[in-house]
Amino acid sequence: MLTVDAESAGQRLDNFLFRHLKGVPKTHVYRIIRSGEVRINKGRVQADSRVEAGDTVRLPPVRVSAAPAAAVLAPARSFDLLLEDEALIAIDKPAGTAVHGGSGVSFGVIEQLRAARPAARFLELVHRLDRETSGVLLVAKKRSALTALQAQFKSRETGKTYLALVEGDWPARLKVLDAPLARYLLPGKDGQSGEGERRVKVVDKDHPDAMRAVTLVRVLARLTLPGDASPMSLLAVTIKTGRTHQIRVHLASAGHPIAGDDKYGDFERRRALARLGLKRMFLHAWRLRFTHPATGEAIALRAPLPPELAELLPAAARATLDTHDDNDKP
Repeated sequence: MLTVDAESAGQRLDNFLFRHLKGVPKTHVYRIIRSGEVRINKGRVQADSRVEAGDTVRLPPVRVSAAPAAAVLAPARSFDLLLEDEALIAIDKPAGTAVHGGSGVSFGVIEQLRAARPAARFLELVHRLDRETSGVLLVAKKRSALTALQAQFKSRETGKTYLALVEGDWPARLKVLDAPLARYLLPGKDGQSGEGERRVKVVDKDHPDAMRAVTLVRVLARLTLPGDASPMSLLAVTIKTGRTHQIRVHLASAGHPIAGDDKYGDFERRRALARLGLKRMFLHAWRLRFTHPATGEAIALRAPLPPELAELLPAAARATLDTHDDNDKP
């Protein structure tokens, strides 16, 4: 049994456990959370649940490795900076890089950033992006900045807008997707025992694991890619809730999966797009608006569309991004 101290208040449960269960593989930590063996104040929780000062965290018996030094050390890496001051760092995360280690990944952005800045006393992720999603990512340099920013995300005071290229002509009238989501696990591969890959699906609001998810959509351009006749739509997507795979699942459930999505898209279509030069999912965390945790200033950040995505778009579609105002709403 662990009791949460004031210094840990506001942390995600998984990060809290990583700190207290050094030497326990992260995959095992996630497994005991998913199985319900970890409880906060006797209630079942998720990995992204937040702990508060005074909470009691119940744990099952776990075996701590006596030699955690065998873990892979993260190489130091710098990332393109969008903003840095005494309170926070905003980076432009590249696609293909996880934000943190775990679930089969030895290290991610935060571990590489800490390795590159050994003198930094505090570096913590404020929020998450999928591994294959590029764009704006915030890292706090102070505990006070972390808790203040996370409170803004939790109370939906931030504005997060993504760029997504989807299959088909998106209906102009479809501007709000309000459909609950639930996480589930695929069966183990080849009939083997154990847990498979994590997925998310749209469920009825009465589903026991339903989590409300709201996504706003605005069509920026309708287009076809060079050498391809299939209609596609470039969307500005703003999320009002930050559920796992929310944008990917909402858009796919509406019949318009994100181009290049290897989980919720069509396999043959993905192969065809790869031949045209799309080697990754076309989802980019484009803009982020928030209140600076120290100064109270309104901050609006924008990460340019990566060249591997921008070069696929016709010139007219790229031009819409240059004229899109940061105060525009989807």
